[in-house]
Amino acid sequence: MLAIWQVEYVTQILIAMSQQKKYCRLCKKIVRGRSDKKFCSNACKNEYHFRLRKSTQGVVTETDKILHRNRSILLECIGKNKKQIRISRTILDKKKFNHSYITGYYINSKEKVYHLIYDFAWMEFSDGSILIIRRG
Repeated sequence: MLAIWQVEYVTQILIAMSQQKKYCRLCKKIVRGRSDKKFCSNACKNEYHFRLRKSTQGVVTETDKILHRNRSILLECIGKNKKQIRISRTILDKKKFNHSYITGYYINSKEKVYHLIYDFAWMEFSDGSILIIRRG
């Protein structure tokens, strides 16, 4: 059971917390309503998310273009029916393949690193050749 001074202390904290003002993330007006509310209105919430989406869209679009181009280059090299092929790195370089952009990587049991681009994987060897594999 709580002592009277403990109940009064908790009550004071709750009152202080309820009096703390929260401000809208967009327009900085005071937010009224639920304690977890972040915007003063639906208009502010919509505008905030629109601006957020707009600011990231350019970067995502550019990255997506590079990844799709890389995939197209790998498809062109391997053909429609082959499962894997080993080619020289210079072939990819001439086609302007961007080695920095991948969708993931995989390390096999021999600790060889496969770079993933959607449904393709590629692995570079020390002699400058590259193994391209169609996954799935």
